[in-house]
Amino acid sequence: MNKRQVVKGLILAPLALALSLAGGINAAYGATGPAEKPDLKFGFIKLTDMAPLAIAYEKRFFEDEGLYVTLEAQANWKVLLDRVIDGQLDGAHMLAGQPLGATIGFGTKADVITAFSMDLNGNGITVSKAVWDEMKKRIPKGADGKPVHPIKADYMKPVVDAYKKAGKPFNMGMVFPVSTHNYELRYWLAAGGLHPGYYAPDKGDTSGQIKADVLLSVTPPPQMPATLEAGTINGYCVGEPWNQQAVFKGIGVPVITDYEIWKNNPEKVFGVSKAWADKYPNTHIHVVKALIRAAKWLDDNNNANRPESVKILSQPNYVGADYKVIANSMTGTFEYEKGDKRKVPDFNVFFRYNATYPYYSDAVWYLSQMRRWGQISEAKPDSWYMDIAKKVYRPDIYAQAAKELIAEGKMKPADFPNFAKETGFKPPQKEFIDGITYDGTKPNAYLAKFKIGLKGAEKP
Repeated sequence: MNKRQVVKGLILAPLALALSLAGGINAAYGATGPAEKPDLKFGFIKLTDMAPLAIAYEKRFFEDEGLYVTLEAQANWKVLLDRVIDGQLDGAHMLAGQPLGATIGFGTKADVITAFSMDLNGNGITVSKAVWDEMKKRIPKGADGKPVHPIKADYMKPVVDAYKKAGKPFNMGMVFPVSTHNYELRYWLAAGGLHPGYYAPDKGDTSGQIKADVLLSVTPPPQMPATLEAGTINGYCVGEPWNQQAVFKGIGVPVITDYEIWKNNPEKVFGVSKAWADKYPNTHIHVVKALIRAAKWLDDNNNANRPESVKILSQPNYVGADYKVIANSMTGTFEYEKGDKRKVPDFNVFFRYNATYPYYSDAVWYLSQMRRWGQISEAKPDSWYMDIAKKVYRPDIYAQAAKELIAEGKMKPADFPNFAKETGFKPPQKEFIDGITYDGTKPNAYLAKFKIGLKGAEKP
């Protein structure tokens, strides 16, 4: 126990006793009571969207909840997930697909849940300078002489076709098989007529490269720029700051952000094992309360706190990238080709638009893409998608945390969805790069709309 913990305990113990005698311990700890496990270790990957964890620690929101947290960077997403499952970590910054993938048994089988969505947007697709030079010849220019955005994969298709004609593979990197980056990259490629390949786990093929025009493979986020520079891959999809790093190093050009592929798409989540959540329900709610406050701080006053957050994230114990590299996207801008910096105020969203609420429809979208590309090998009824979404995504826990923050005067009802009416399903979403509307209540009808991808009872 460190000095801060001892002091905190000396202050809170008599206060809690007094409130308890008065019949009101809720004022100190909310309706849930004190944390069953106050000393916690959380994992993260060095990406800017781990920010809610860093801010909850640095601004002492965790301590306000009686929690004493250690934050620890992990080598890669698999190590991170395994350590949550085996109990070495109490929870972690996770890819939204990880709790879902684990629950359905794609990869490591385990029950993992989430009650907190960490952010919206935040990713980009970067190609090598050589690929960009060829793409740029075909991309129309605006009145300012700069490429017209969004840039579709249609403009990369002739480059890929030329590689195929020459007998060369066209390789791209993504961070993990169940990552948002994998599904966003696949979505962008398929919308441009490029097949990103199928998985066939029932046949023992988890490469994801069956029938592929573009060969996708896993590369840890911090290694993306170096792998691109080495020529091992021709492009990649990753979160920040690793797209902007390619710009700063002069080795690649980000061609599109995920905001342009799917406006305000859900990105990371905070995940814990179901066994941990069942054993420490009070602790879980206190963690979610601290993270909600951190997310709000990050978006407060039209992102006024972002420069301070960038300074925090640039520390080596967090993201550890140069301040300017992180600030390039975290402060409302995004640089595509060198010198082509544009305003993208919602590139990173941590609280606006109910970003922290764990919507069932977000879970169903990820599951639909797992089925589209063969990670789910057989057709499933719509009811199956709903059942898995409700097993993994836990808005009930989120709502309890939010209501306590409201009761404590730390947040307002207007900061959250109307819990009395909220169904967990967003209205049909139309703002995808291919113009296809997504209705989370009808996943099979949604899958049937795509030209490229599995649907119905199809197999790779």
